[in-house]
Amino acid sequence: MKIRKERRTAKRIFITAIIIVAISVLSIVAWYIYHQFNSENTAKAPAAVEKVIPRPVSLKSDVMTTGNIFWGRYMNDWAMASPLKYEYPFSRLNEFERDKYDAWIAGLECPTKSGVHMTSAEMEVALQFNCSPEYLPEAAKWFNIVSLANNHTDNQGVDGFAETQEALDKNGIQYFGHYDPRALNDICEVISLPVTVTSSDDSITKGNLPVALCGYHGVFRIPPTESLELMEKYSKIMPVIAFPHMGVEYQPAPDELKTSVYRSMIDHGADMVIGDHPHWVQTTESYKGHLIVYSMGNFMFDQQDTPEVVRSAAIHILIQTDKADKSQLSKWLSLGDKCKSYHDTCLEQAESEGLTKLPLTYKFGVVGSNDANKITKPATAEELTSILQRMNWQSTMNQLQPPYSSL
Repeated sequence: MKIRKERRTAKRIFITAIIIVAISVLSIVAWYIYHQFNSENTAKAPAAVEKVIPRPVSLKSDVMTTGNIFWGRYMNDWAMASPLKYEYPFSRLNEFERDKYDAWIAGLECPTKSGVHMTSAEMEVALQFNCSPEYLPEAAKWFNIVSLANNHTDNQGVDGFAETQEALDKNGIQYFGHYDPRALNDICEVISLPVTVTSSDDSITKGNLPVALCGYHGVFRIPPTESLELMEKYSKIMPVIAFPHMGVEYQPAPDELKTSVYRSMIDHGADMVIGDHPHWVQTTESYKGHLIVYSMGNFMFDQQDTPEVVRSAAIHILIQTDKADKSQLSKWLSLGDKCKSYHDTCLEQAESEGLTKLPLTYKFGVVGSNDANKITKPATAEELTSILQRMNWQSTMNQLQPPYSSL
């Protein structure tokens, strides 16, 4: 019995030993396979890919500058008689295909003071205008930027002018210029011009480019030389567009004085001169290869008595670059988002950041309009032909020099 018991014990020990050895061998094999697999996968794993952030590589801005806009006096009467009310003056502007443009710029020829109750007849006799601020939410759907440099923005006094600026701010419309050409701090303003940006990954986004717009009211006095010299400091670093408001009214061409002043604006750094005030379309010219438009005519006005006062020539300006230094372009666009406030410090910021002038090109075209029958709409083909003839447009385009050319 004792021998049999000892044999069973030895057998259990032997079996246990076999099991332990087997488990050990399996553990070693499993460990080897695990580490071999991980080693192979680690060797085959691709290197981490650094994420590339798209950078702006080019930009363009389709801009339409129009003749004077105005919704006071009799236009307000027509609007209030219409079921459209404050939408009325703008109700056919969709026919100009607004979505094709990044920005519209116009001369606002009236203050927008609240609580003014003059009749249209009283405004006409006194030539003292006002445009109700109730129209501004609708105007802001079309116009990004307005010039206040004309002979009517002071018609409701200093307080009315300040209230106009406040109302424009409230409605997100940028502005520049002053009714007094001696107010040197208010002549030029760096604005945020809306642009379309293409990035290195071919994505398309919207942005803003700092551009200097300078308004000159010269109806009662010639803008002083020091006001023209202001453009020089801007032109060293950014685009400059001059928007003068002067000249003899109801004439097909400028007089010698107006021609001299507008040419002087080019001499002092303006890339182009886009004028209004005479209420008629006037001629254009190429001066030193730059475009001068002497008068665009009425874009939105209540004058209705002759074919001359109801037609106008809006100027289509295509601004673009695909040759800019990518770092500079990025910095300009970053700064552009900060230039929407009046009297901002964008010029000083650009200088402090060491920004240089972008290699922009400018192409020009004409968009004809007609506001006969009390509403602004596109000109007919026949009307546009007549407008282009008055402007001597093709001859002017042929004489432009790079970076300026025709669309």
